[in-house]
Amino acid sequence: MKVVINGKDAQLEDGESLEGCLASKGFDAKAVVVELNESIVPKDIWPTIALKEGDRLEVVSFVGGG
Repeated sequence: MKVVINGKDAQLEDGESLEGCLASKGFDAKAVVVELNESIVPKDIWPTIALKEGDRLEVVSFVGGG
């Protein structure tokens, strides 16, 4: 299935979880915030969310430094 991650098309397995998607795309789950279809998703429910065709993800990473 096709989804959009940070404005770019991405291909995922059908029924991929949000948590699995982030891991497969190399995101550090400890250092990101995720918005799914314009709603912020709490980390504790990432494993329970099955992505669907056309979903739009925005993944924001925290960067240390001053």
